[in-house]
Amino acid sequence: MSLRKRVEEVIEKEIRPALMKDGGNIEVVDVDEKEGVVKVQLLGACQGCPMAMITLTMFVEEHLRSKIPEVKRVVAV
Repeated sequence: MSLRKRVEEVIEKEIRPALMKDGGNIEVVDVDEKEGVVKVQLLGACQGCPMAMITLTMFVEEHLRSKIPEVKRVVAV
């Protein structure tokens, strides 16, 4: 399974439901399989939220990195 498919699966099953509980959402924009960089867009209540960068790094990035070791970084676009 490709890195992108694995990332999308973890986001769909584990990350998105948690964000949706607070009115937010997330979309995978791109996955650089060579560099291990995942580009995402935070949506809904996450957009413009003062805590969005903390959510991105402390929740989304940490969760993806713990489940998929090839993921090195998650960035918002």
